[in-house]
Amino acid sequence: MSHDNGSGLVEMSWDPITRVIGSLGVHTRIDFANRQVADCRTTSSIFRGYSVFMRGKDPRDAHFITSRICGICGDNHATCAVYTQNMAFNVRPPALAEWIINCGEAAEYMFDHNLFQDNMVGVDFCEQMVRETNPGVLGRAENTAAPHVEWHGYRTIADIMRALNPFEGALYREALQMSRLAREMFCLMEGRHVHPSTLYPGGVGTVPSVQLFSEYIVRLTRYIEFIKRMVPLHDDLFDFFYQALPGYEAVGQRRVLLACMGAFQDPEACDFRYETMSNWGRNMHVTPVIVVDGQLITTDLVEINLGIRILLGSSFYDDWQEQQTFVDRDPLGNPIDKRHPWNQTTLPKPQNRDFSGRYTWVMSPRWFDVRSQSLLALDTGGGPLARLWATALAERVDFGSIKAADGKVSIGLPKTANLPEAELEWRIPRWANTLERDRARSYFQAYAAAAALYFAEQGLSELYAGRTDTWSSFSVPDEAIGCGFHEAVRGGLSHHAVIQNGKIANYHPYPPTAWNASPRDSFGTPGPYEDAIQNTPLFEENGPDSFTGIDIMRTVRSFDPCLPCGVHMYVGDGRVVERRHSPTVGAQR
Repeated sequence: MSHDNGSGLVEMSWDPITRVIGSLGVHTRIDFANRQVADCRTTSSIFRGYSVFMRGKDPRDAHFITSRICGICGDNHATCAVYTQNMAFNVRPPALAEWIINCGEAAEYMFDHNLFQDNMVGVDFCEQMVRETNPGVLGRAENTAAPHVEWHGYRTIADIMRALNPFEGALYREALQMSRLAREMFCLMEGRHVHPSTLYPGGVGTVPSVQLFSEYIVRLTRYIEFIKRMVPLHDDLFDFFYQALPGYEAVGQRRVLLACMGAFQDPEACDFRYETMSNWGRNMHVTPVIVVDGQLITTDLVEINLGIRILLGSSFYDDWQEQQTFVDRDPLGNPIDKRHPWNQTTLPKPQNRDFSGRYTWVMSPRWFDVRSQSLLALDTGGGPLARLWATALAERVDFGSIKAADGKVSIGLPKTANLPEAELEWRIPRWANTLERDRARSYFQAYAAAAALYFAEQGLSELYAGRTDTWSSFSVPDEAIGCGFHEAVRGGLSHHAVIQNGKIANYHPYPPTAWNASPRDSFGTPGPYEDAIQNTPLFEENGPDSFTGIDIMRTVRSFDPCLPCGVHMYVGDGRVVERRHSPTVGAQR
């Protein structure tokens, strides 16, 4: 391996980093002399095309079709589509239907976060991985007592790491059992996982009964006992990495630019009308918020909606500036930008990948901040970090055993078979980085569990009061627009629909990975994955010849970019490239 004037960079790529759908590639140039990532591009090699073939479909089918966008969080898309349909069809579901949907979505958060945290992310922190990448850290872990052993039962940090070993570790296997339990909870409420069979515009087809909610609560109680152990366990593990590797807070750190679209409707406040969206959005049980540099910018879903812009940037599409404008103004009279999802036309243009030009099928969603007149590359913090940060700042949530105040979210969990009551407290961290994205995932499982208990109790109250309706009738209008906002497992999700002549004329879903995996935009601003990875320090003890990229992989997975079921790495021939000026990626297109 040769170096050019001491400034050689080694190209390394991980492609694909995949889940059930899509192919995420991470392409880097690494400065091993300074143990730092110098540059990063993220790619997706698959074009999905839902915005193309949704055109002309019956609007009543939107939730059935869009749930197939994902084989893991399809119910999040179905829920968001139903919210969009409710607005377009001007229908308000009965309260019991909303409590049932909330129970289902809470179970989905528990299922997916648990599976990802302990069976996917956990492998990056397990004994086998740490032994391979940081043997010095493992040696220290063997002699470091776990502060919360009385809750989780593992004496040392190394014991926790061993429990996370894939297929063999006790915690790895237990997490699989808990994910099955949460999936059963979901199916009780929405019929089928992951494509709900009882979820419709206007309500649900689930048959409500005391037995239904009782079976849900029995499973939920078992999950609550599990998560009371997991939150302190992950606190011990992640705090250890800060102690064992001084400076690790810089891994995956980026400017605090977070988007939360809100979750869990309050049926007393929510009528799904755009004209009242500012109010009912603020009454969600997870508050919609935009956070810029750690500060709350807005809790207004109307303002959040109006600020969305879709830039082409480095993606494989033609511009739609000369195409049809579907929506000039929203129902409140606010002007709608040509780059808003309501006005987007998807014009795919396949071409060769060029890292100095266009290199991915992901567009570049941005949010226009009217204060600074800037287009912000918001991220979701993997979902939980943005949700908790937003809710803590807004200080509006106060229901059941959950309360947001004073820059923190307090979560109470009841006594269970083997453990006493637990009071958990998530506080706004000092950084938006890899470890804090992962830590928040455990705390939000507790949040979802406490919320689920409240939602089930509200559902039972409706039943006991004799209010058993779960669906409201509606008619499909000839002309209408609708938008839905929800939190998919890994972050903010929006759907935008335009109905003309009784058919879908335009439909655009924007899931969290579209925000997080976005490439350089038309102004050269990197997307969140790219931004978090480039310039991150590397603490792995291996050199270029045996480098695994564990710090990079931890950063990518901290965003929960769908479950990585296969990672393939290539280093080429270890060639060294010169450090050169990176050209600006295109003008505004």
